[in-house]
Amino acid sequence: MSIVREPVSIFSSIPTMEGAGVRLKRAFGHAEAPRLDPFLLLDDIHSQNPEDYIAGFPWHPHRGIETVTYVLHGDVEHGDSIGNRGAIGDGDVQWMTAGSGIVHQEMPQPTGGDMRGLQLWVNLPASMKMMDPRYRDIKADTIPVVIQETGIMVRVVAGNFGGESGPMEDLVQGPTYLDVTLSPGTRFEHSFEPGHTAFAYTLNGAGNFSPKAGKPVGEEHIVLYGPGSGVEIIAGETGLRFLLISGQPIGEPVAWRGPIVMNTEEELYEAFREYRDGTFIKVGEEP
Repeated sequence: MSIVREPVSIFSSIPTMEGAGVRLKRAFGHAEAPRLDPFLLLDDIHSQNPEDYIAGFPWHPHRGIETVTYVLHGDVEHGDSIGNRGAIGDGDVQWMTAGSGIVHQEMPQPTGGDMRGLQLWVNLPASMKMMDPRYRDIKADTIPVVIQETGIMVRVVAGNFGGESGPMEDLVQGPTYLDVTLSPGTRFEHSFEPGHTAFAYTLNGAGNFSPKAGKPVGEEHIVLYGPGSGVEIIAGETGLRFLLISGQPIGEPVAWRGPIVMNTEEELYEAFREYRDGTFIKVGEEP
């Protein structure tokens, strides 16, 4: 790799409450989103207490975005207005394109153990915001796992690594989504498309996210990278697990209120008016 990307910002997730009373950590959201285009939000549910998450996310609308839900441990039941019903569990991914409008629910279930799941919101460009909604479950056993003798294990959810391609192939902004686990002291390198926004989110352990000397970054932190062609990451003495995500910026105005993301305030007003009037759903039926 010719130009190693350096972190331009490192910040920790913030406890918040969403849905019907779900306690979670917000890795980034509205305030940080302009720097992470096309990514809007990353939430992290992590608890062994069902009272923190059992209220879930009852029926609610989305328009203008794609969501990627990744369950590390636990079980999440879902349903939506285009007829999908089911559940995702350990290692599964739920990918939903809201497009012109979808109403859905996501309800974490008590499992008697650790619940951990992450949801990423990816913006859609103006030309795609009113596309037909779509949905896909990606089961854990269909996600390639690359294991290297150097102490690297990578689950390739989207994009490419080690000669493997992830099953999420047609997300609009062409993201890379890697779940990386490193043994203590292991060095990891990966290259991205020039100009793509890239960030890491630390799940467990600690490590240096630059070849330059610096304080190791611990768990539940965002590392936002500047320009360049790739990254170099070195795990600390306890090892490191992190998500490494990149995507093509959109560079358009963002009008965002709650679960709906458009380009103008007028479009937002129209979306909420349609939701109140019962004309929001263009494909499918109100649940």
